[in-house]
Amino acid sequence: MTTAQNPWQRMALNNAWANATLFRAVKDLPDGAFSAPRPGFFPSLQSTLNHIYEVDLYYIDALEGGGKGRSVYNRAEITDPAALASAQADADMRLATFCSDLDEEKLSAICMTERQDGTTEEQVAAVLLHLTQHQIHHRGQAHVQLQDAGVAPPQLDDFYLEYGRVPSAAAYWS
Repeated sequence: MTTAQNPWQRMALNNAWANATLFRAVKDLPDGAFSAPRPGFFPSLQSTLNHIYEVDLYYIDALEGGGKGRSVYNRAEITDPAALASAQADADMRLATFCSDLDEEKLSAICMTERQDGTTEEQVAAVLLHLTQHQIHHRGQAHVQLQDAGVAPPQLDDFYLEYGRVPSAAAYWS
């Protein structure tokens, strides 16, 4: 399956582009605004973006069969936006690489997720769909938090269609 025909890799590349675009907007925050209290499920933009990152680590590890499980949550929040952007970009490329050669057999395979009450078997395709939805959900919250901080939130939905595709998406559209 070529990149153009692989919707799973397209979703992963869209995710990478959206995160990079969001972090470019974070650069415009005044000092202290990254960790300042904001409306949303998580109390700050810093906490929201760290949550996206650590949940990505959790599911990417499960997809790769890394065995780290819930231990990925045993970390301090990354407080420097540039360092978090770099870590997120690395995770995003791991996901895109994982998705690059998926076929029906790999999508229907089982991966293990460690939960508080034990290990759960999940189908790879279901984990990918869940992870994509999770990322979109919390980026929407970060979008509002940016606006609350006085920074114009970036357009994050012009990736797939030719019409309106933002120039920055071209780097991810191979």
